[in-house]
Amino acid sequence: MAVERFPVEASHILMFARSIGDSNPIYADQAHAEATEVGSIIAPPTFAQASAQFDPDYFLRPKDGQKWFGSGATASGTLIKETAESSKGDDKKSGSSAGGLHAEQHFTYHRHLKPGDVLSAETKPGESWEKESKRAGVLKFNESITEYRDQDGELVVTARSVGVVTEKVIEQ
Repeated sequence: MAVERFPVEASHILMFARSIGDSNPIYADQAHAEATEVGSIIAPPTFAQASAQFDPDYFLRPKDGQKWFGSGATASGTLIKETAESSKGDDKKSGSSAGGLHAEQHFTYHRHLKPGDVLSAETKPGESWEKESKRAGVLKFNESITEYRDQDGELVVTARSVGVVTEKVIEQ
């Protein structure tokens, strides 16, 4: 993910907090926030993920005239029937995998995000490793590190994401 400009606005913080069901007044009430140690409205801990909506190439962002992952046609948004039929009996095909999952997400805050910040984000590859699974075969893990910097170029948040790809589909 590469985001050149992600403005942090009080209304975005309010809507994000509401969407995750967090009614902490530090996300919305200026008078309450000013009376806290922090001294102002701040963003919830996972708010930095909202920057994806400012990435024109974000894979979950709908694009006019194109099918997209998350379309709502199925519960997961994937084209399950097409995917399942194209991979039946073909577990050994080079470069194919049964499925991928988001395995972990960690955020390190170097300071709170506040209204008025304008962030940029750059993602770099992290470590990769494999583990053997009894049911899914080889599990391939890949880490990505996203650094969020403010308008002054200072590091504000470091996000570490781990994805895993399974070798084969787990039968239910």
